[in-house]
Amino acid sequence: MNSTDLTALAIDTFGLSPSALVGIVSAILLVFLFLLLLSLRRSSRLRASMEMEAARREAMAEARLAELLRAQAEMQGRLAAMSDVFGKRQTELNQTINQRLDGLTQRLGTTITEQTKSTHENLRHLQERLAVIDAAQNNIQSLAKDVVGLQAILSNKQTRGAFGQSRMETIVADGLPMGAYTFQSTLSNGMRPDCTIRMPNGSPPLVIDAKFPLEAWNAIRDAQTPEERKLAGQAFRRDIEVHIRDISAKYLIAGETQDMAFLFVPSESIFAEIHEHYEAVVQKAHRLRVVIVSPSLLMLSIQVIQAVLKDQRMREQAHLIQGEVVHLMEDLVRLDERTRKLQGHFLAAQKDVDMILTSADKLTKRGARIEALEFQAGSAASTDEDQRSVESRTGLLKLRIVDDE
Repeated sequence: MNSTDLTALAIDTFGLSPSALVGIVSAILLVFLFLLLLSLRRSSRLRASMEMEAARREAMAEARLAELLRAQAEMQGRLAAMSDVFGKRQTELNQTINQRLDGLTQRLGTTITEQTKSTHENLRHLQERLAVIDAAQNNIQSLAKDVVGLQAILSNKQTRGAFGQSRMETIVADGLPMGAYTFQSTLSNGMRPDCTIRMPNGSPPLVIDAKFPLEAWNAIRDAQTPEERKLAGQAFRRDIEVHIRDISAKYLIAGETQDMAFLFVPSESIFAEIHEHYEAVVQKAHRLRVVIVSPSLLMLSIQVIQAVLKDQRMREQAHLIQGEVVHLMEDLVRLDERTRKLQGHFLAAQKDVDMILTSADKLTKRGARIEALEFQAGSAASTDEDQRSVESRTGLLKLRIVDDE
């Protein structure tokens, strides 16, 4: 389509004549020329303002450059003065630093010497402590071997059961005399409990079972997630309830055993956790007349039974004790009589000794007079009489001593 066709289309569309269309085009061209002239004028004005601004900036730059040159000259003078001052100060600083370095070196030497002594002393103490630690480590290694051995024991079901039973047997054997208990005795129904304890006053024996389901408890300890722990707890509750029912059914025989039995738990911590987290199991055991006991509770029960057995034996031997007391009183009365008789003999012997001493004094005095030639008429007769008196009293004293013997 050419311009002629476009013109014809515009004439047909807007209903304009050719002259009107030429006028419109001319007006548009005039407006375009006016805008072009206006733009050129503005561009010239902008170029002139830019040239003026560039000249102003150039003048300012020259002024600043002159100012900078003047400041640089002043700075060079100041730097020269400062260089002299810094040289002097550097010399003084070097002298001060050298003096301080000398003092610091001396102090460091003293400090290092003291620190060396302290280090040697600390090393000596450290060696002593290391020796102690080595000894403790040897003990720990031996203890670790024992723990490994215990773990090997507890890893086997039969060995673990034997461990719990041996601990129960040790507690019972340490607390009761021989004959007051039996291990692995056979009941009338063919069951063999781990231990039966003879009760006083002809009462049926007390049964103790040591077969605690430790595998299910170890499964609870080994559980990693809450679901595993829940399942292990349910399995443990089921196993221990079945074991409690078995104890009640097998070992509680009317007239043959006590109406209550003990379930021995070989660990205080397991006993505490059972009572804390499995109260329903404990209550069910009480209803079935089965008491769950720990080592300390079993030991306390054994001590109570021992006291009751001792009281029974004392009541059984009361008449023998009374007879022995009667014999003891008779011997005591006899001893009192003989002691009093011996006291009489001693008093008589003391009297005879006093008389012998009196006669001896008289003989001594008479001998002194004889030596001084102080004779009297009956001196010889008195001397013979005193001598006979001494001999007779000495003979009596000998006879009494022989009688006492």
